[in-house]
Amino acid sequence: MFELIEPIGLVNFTADEPNEAMEQLGFRGYWDGYFAGRSAPLGRVPAEVVHAAFYNFADGEVARHLPKVWDTTTPEEAHAARERGCVAALRRLLGDLVGTADLARAADLLAQASVSAPTNGRVMYAGLRALPMPEEPVARLWFAANMLREYRGDGHIVALVSEEISGLESHVLASLDAEIYPAESFGRIHHLPASQLAELMDGLRRRGLVDDAGRFTDAGRATKDRVEALTDQLAAAPYLALEPAELDALMVLLEPIASRLVAAE
Repeated sequence: MFELIEPIGLVNFTADEPNEAMEQLGFRGYWDGYFAGRSAPLGRVPAEVVHAAFYNFADGEVARHLPKVWDTTTPEEAHAARERGCVAALRRLLGDLVGTADLARAADLLAQASVSAPTNGRVMYAGLRALPMPEEPVARLWFAANMLREYRGDGHIVALVSEEISGLESHVLASLDAEIYPAESFGRIHHLPASQLAELMDGLRRRGLVDDAGRFTDAGRATKDRVEALTDQLAAAPYLALEPAELDALMVLLEPIASRLVAAE
């Protein structure tokens, strides 16, 4: 399900339309639009709350954008712009799949799953659950996929916390898993001060998770594998609302959608 749903959510980060929608609100930098759009379901909360909910940004990074983004727009307008941009991107990328009965059925099944899970401990998911589900099929597809993406993300944070892996450390583990060496060159952390990156890697070495060369130890690989296994386990609940035949149908219906989006990347 991750492989089928993730391409839908990723249009927010890979397509032009979402950025253009945020620019129309008055944002001139990508990260202002990112923090405004993604945190919008939480409302006007302090940067510390968003830092905790997003989990994997360095100290102070969120505060460079929040709460100042709300001088430009409102959370309601930011979410609407994000949705508008993502839906426009999906319409362009999916082409002749838009307007089909299969896409509408996929959106309905995905929406059914997306509103069925408990919100306990799921901050980002709960914020989205409080918003109305769109009726239009492409918007419905995007909203449900985005909600399930944040549900999985909330659970991923639980898995990281259970292994005492910090947000920045999680980027190192992800980099090594993707065979990016040195891990410090990964795009989400490479901009940090060299002293901070050195401290980050030294901490992982002291715990025996990476070796002197900055690569996985057996313990580090096992830790990453446990995080991913628990993330998958904690992501399963929404799909229990579907009958087995419905879940099978959903996977079949999502396959051409995901394939079209992956091919367009």
